[in-house]
Amino acid sequence: MIRVGLIGFGMAGRVFHAPLISSVEGLELAAVVERTTNKAAERYPGIITYRSVEELLADASIKLVVVATPNSTHFSIAMQALEAAKSVVVDKPVALSAAEVGQLSELAGGIGLHFFPFHNRRFDNDFLTIHKLIHEHTLGRLVHLESNFDRWRPGLSTRAWKEDTDEGGILYDLGTHIVDQALTLFGQPASVGAEILRERDGEGSNDAITIRLHYLTGFSVTLGANCLSSLARPRFHLRGTRGNFWKWGLDPQEDALNAITKITDANWGQEPADRWGTLSIDTDGNLVTRPEPSATGDYRLFYAGVRDVLLGNATAPPITPTEAWRVARILEMAKQSSNESRDIECDWNGEPA
Repeated sequence: MIRVGLIGFGMAGRVFHAPLISSVEGLELAAVVERTTNKAAERYPGIITYRSVEELLADASIKLVVVATPNSTHFSIAMQALEAAKSVVVDKPVALSAAEVGQLSELAGGIGLHFFPFHNRRFDNDFLTIHKLIHEHTLGRLVHLESNFDRWRPGLSTRAWKEDTDEGGILYDLGTHIVDQALTLFGQPASVGAEILRERDGEGSNDAITIRLHYLTGFSVTLGANCLSSLARPRFHLRGTRGNFWKWGLDPQEDALNAITKITDANWGQEPADRWGTLSIDTDGNLVTRPEPSATGDYRLFYAGVRDVLLGNATAPPITPTEAWRVARILEMAKQSSNESRDIECDWNGEPA
């Protein structure tokens, strides 16, 4: 049994990490850092509540630390955990610069520990469905993917730190997810173009992004996210020479996790037929349109992969530090593109070994 310590019990800790850790055999949610409240102990009787990061890191029984704090603190706390001889899971974004991701990777590798980026959207049902269609060459030669993560949140966030410009805004929040998904599907692009904006009233962090990834083959990806979409665009629209795939709505796991402390549903991650995507294929000159069954999403697979690596039963982590570094570099190039109003040729210098 691997005893896990969770630092932070806000939305990320409460909705994602705590119930997922509690749902994976071989992992024990043993301790949490809450500065002033006892919300974790109310939901998980028997858990130890520490009031500081230092107290948790001094607990020799904790072998894995999960960092689920505001974005700007991820890097420093993850460094503390590694220096205290703990392997670490870091919620997205791992850090606010590629250089910091590289430092974490170097430190972890140098002392024989593990650092796992929490890019859980690789285990969304819609992403897994897209992955399957690409692997099967269902749509012929691909020409374009549109990926959107739209929300209707016209007011300021109830979590004040989200509005702090030093926290990275929606670029580092949702942008991390959609960039990671694109790189996982299609690899590293040749150039990046972007617009990063503040659209809502009042001052605060960026809340609307458009990122374009251009590939030498002529294929391209358009990624978008904003807070002012009362009518959302499709989550995915994949176009190819034989047809298209459309998918609306978000993976249901987040909403389900918000209401539970542990996954017990045998049908977890399965989506009802009325929420499936639509596949349109040209067959001998005739377009055939039909629902495409959604793959089963399961965020537990991330923590199962972490467990297997820590126990020596697997060598490949669910997400590598290098992959997190590449996402961070794309976000940096997107900022440069937006600031300079031009496409930026991709520079991968400094990639971790």
